[in-house]
Amino acid sequence: MSEQSRLEQLRAELDRIDAELIDRAAARQRIVAEIGRHKQQQGRQLRDYRREREVLDGVRERALQVGLEPDLAEALLRNLIEASLTRQERQRVLGSGRGDGRSALVIGGAGLMGQWLARFFDSQGFQVRIADPEWTHVHAQSGFDGVADWRDAGLDADVIAICTPIEITRRILVELTELAQQQPLPGLVFDIASVKAPLIEALHQAGKAGLKICSIHPMFGPDTMLLAERHVLFMDAGDAAAVHEARALFEDTMAERVDLSLDRHDRLMALVLGLSHALNIVFADALARSGLAAEQLAAISSTTFKRQLDVASAVVSENDRLYFEIQQLNPHELSVLDGLLDSAQRLRASVSEQDQQGFSAQMKAGREWLQLHQQSHRPSIEQSQQENK
Repeated sequence: MSEQSRLEQLRAELDRIDAELIDRAAARQRIVAEIGRHKQQQGRQLRDYRREREVLDGVRERALQVGLEPDLAEALLRNLIEASLTRQERQRVLGSGRGDGRSALVIGGAGLMGQWLARFFDSQGFQVRIADPEWTHVHAQSGFDGVADWRDAGLDADVIAICTPIEITRRILVELTELAQQQPLPGLVFDIASVKAPLIEALHQAGKAGLKICSIHPMFGPDTMLLAERHVLFMDAGDAAAVHEARALFEDTMAERVDLSLDRHDRLMALVLGLSHALNIVFADALARSGLAAEQLAAISSTTFKRQLDVASAVVSENDRLYFEIQQLNPHELSVLDGLLDSAQRLRASVSEQDQQGFSAQMKAGREWLQLHQQSHRPSIEQSQQENK
């Protein structure tokens, strides 16, 4: 047999194995879907961390037996598990019928998060309508009905979600409050702003006017499919029943629902969003100002540098208006940026003064804090067992 014939034979065998892998993955998904239905009927949580760990440990052991890299085997299974969870979560949301016979208005529904919420409401059975000056541009893709001006949308919807820039959100809340004083608005109203300080007064006034009002913050982006290990924050603006109703919208997902005060929200977001954004903006800017061509660094990237580049690329590709609002409108942000500058100056001093002890102390403090964070974040087997009883 010639070398070319042998190569073609090997490629054909590889194609056969690839097809078999796809077939087996599809079979796995079908079994997973059936397991999801049983869990839903029994009222059990979709995710079982203990079972996941057993599966992954078993896969790593099997990989060693057959000469496959255990990390590769685990990565393959993790992707399949995430796809399975996504499918189960979607089935549970679709089957909930939570929105059957109800309507939802998404103000700002042509924006990325507005589109995400519109799809989310639609998956629950809501009759969705979009109000956005740009709604005609997304109408062909989404199929949702809509209007350019939210005032023309009809405000009798069961849920009104405001997904606009922060100052526009504030103005809408003020106007809704004025309308509610003339005629009661029956539906739940909530915003999804990343900074709450500019909205607090308007939210409280809306509640006093009789609006069923609360504030939420989905801690994920519009490309999110699976809500497992994602957080949705809920803030009471004076109407506990509104918070309860908003929380119920996410009850059939695996999202972590967290109650938080409006005042506390911005203090935390100054670090969770503001600090992480600032670090990556500064990192990308420092590279741009370095004078070195991107091609030079691309040829010698280290693992750490590549990871940081990926994160920074994602950050600086986002909406600069929104990210400026997150920095500028948060009353706690300047103190966080001052802390960032102080840390950078301490690091510079350690290097310039050849102070290894100070340098090591700074790394140690960060390492210890991050270890505590990881321990707090890691789901416990005990919790998983309790949830699945």
